[in-house]
Amino acid sequence: MTRIGLISDTHGNLLALDAVLAELERDDLDGMVCLGDVAVGPQPKETLARVREIGCPVLMGNWDWWFLDRPPKPADDLGIKLYEITEFWADQLDDGDLAYIRTFVPQLELPLENGETALCFHGSPTSWDDFIFATTPDDELQRMLGDYLAPLMIGGHTHIQLLRRLEHLVFVNPGSVGLPFSEWWPDRVRIAPRAEYGVLVQEDGRLRIELRRTNYDVEALLQLTLDSGMPHARWWVDCWQDRKT
Repeated sequence: MTRIGLISDTHGNLLALDAVLAELERDDLDGMVCLGDVAVGPQPKETLARVREIGCPVLMGNWDWWFLDRPPKPADDLGIKLYEITEFWADQLDDGDLAYIRTFVPQLELPLENGETALCFHGSPTSWDDFIFATTPDDELQRMLGDYLAPLMIGGHTHIQLLRRLEHLVFVNPGSVGLPFSEWWPDRVRIAPRAEYGVLVQEDGRLRIELRRTNYDVEALLQLTLDSGMPHARWWVDCWQDRKT
């Protein structure tokens, strides 16, 4: 039996990442894959260092690329908030951190026990900005997947756990470790107070995907954020769902 941990979108949330890794340590894993968007969050440098310690392959995410090729500032209100917040986090990274982010790969082929491969990416095989939802029309999803024919596709980016079939293949999204959404952008931003991840299990020629959720000290994370000096910190904290304060 082979067990591979799947983590994605840690978003600088070291508390959530440590909670997930503590659970995965009990699984006697054979490997792990990180699907990107590692550092853009309240503890960018610390979270990046923790993922680096794991030594697993990391996929390039859209926000990871933001650190390497900073885009122009947008004009809309939400875009301005996100830009200024991300700029604050990006300024905490040094040249060594950026050099590590440059090692992230756009795609990764993961060998399966039956001789086939799973294809890992951040958004889709053709773009780290593509969003794959349960409601994405089949023809649109087929366009995103392009000519890739792997029987198992593994991606992140949406911050929503998903298992979906399209003809010959299965797509799985393990959700977000650091910033899982209960309501998706852009109409209303609501962040769920939990951490999400997955485990790929191969046994006797069969594949099993486990989508998991766990708890951590969300209030400690939010207080850390308020104390950090991050711009728009109160807005960001107020996006979290079901808070006590």
